[in-house]
Amino acid sequence: MPSPSPSLSPPPSSPSTLIGSVQRAMRLLECVAGHEHGAPAKRLARETGLALPTAYHLLRTLAHEGYLRRDKGLFFLGEAAERLSGSAARQKRRSTMVDALAQWRDSIGAPVYYAMYREGEIEINCVSDSPANPAVQEWAGFHETGHAHAIGQCLLSQLDDDTRRDHLDRYPVRTITPYTVRDENALLRRLKRTGRMEPVVERQEYALGVVCAAIPITVGTTAATIAISLPVQQADRLLPATRQLQGEIGRLLGSLAFSISI
Repeated sequence: MPSPSPSLSPPPSSPSTLIGSVQRAMRLLECVAGHEHGAPAKRLARETGLALPTAYHLLRTLAHEGYLRRDKGLFFLGEAAERLSGSAARQKRRSTMVDALAQWRDSIGAPVYYAMYREGEIEINCVSDSPANPAVQEWAGFHETGHAHAIGQCLLSQLDDDTRRDHLDRYPVRTITPYTVRDENALLRRLKRTGRMEPVVERQEYALGVVCAAIPITVGTTAATIAISLPVQQADRLLPATRQLQGEIGRLLGSLAFSISI
């Protein structure tokens, strides 16, 4: 019986070969990123130290996958690479936020919250607490009860009248605890009395046994807030802790151009 014909498929690439290809592709991506106005294959090959056939093969592959685009013989970063860059930037901002909240949590001795108003909704983006200083439990949806907690009241105070009324039409004022604001008119009067960039303080309106304060942060048209909560037995600490947090936020905003869009 004749022996079977040998396979004509190429042998599988070894791990070291694949790693080398990835490394070369990354070098090309980094090189292209350094040329704002694009660069031809020959220049990219020379600057990365790759043979022209190897560089050209990798450039074509990267362009096919959307990481590069070619225009009139020049290579530019493509949409896929820009998405990666945007994701990395967002992750870095989020990491900065998480680190800042943890630092404030430890220095103030209270859980710290970061929230923003986006696309018509209240979003709690990040919470930093500890076993010794636990965060408030969300027993009623935070996004539905903005009228009852300091975070929501702070965000609502930063909105224009039409946007605020639209929110309250969708999420009407309702009793959460015996201390919750009575009705929409009472809430609107309170918000109107709130000075620009003035902290909002709430005592047991969302959760019995808890007092909260929220500091407004407005960048452009985006409303955001940093807030803290304390047990009602520590209510006398709320205002000093809020002033301390304001100072910490001011230093971060000034030194790091704090981004709120995480």
